[in-house]
Amino acid sequence: MSDEEKSKDTFFVQLAEITEAMTAAHGKDFAIGALVLSAKFVAEGKPLIKRADGGDKTVGAEKPN
Repeated sequence: MSDEEKSKDTFFVQLAEITEAMTAAHGKDFAIGALVLSAKFVAEGKPLIKRADGGDKTVGAEKPN
């Protein structure tokens, strides 16, 4: 498995964990809505959160070589 594949697998695990937590806390409709809205923001190139420093740069957004 390549480094990129390992990295993607790690992110899928993190995504699964946060999705399970959102579903447990607020139900599947909330989890689905949050994921769809996040995907929409990514597709449109919009920041997902506002940083304390006022910047909108995504942390760790660079694709591995």
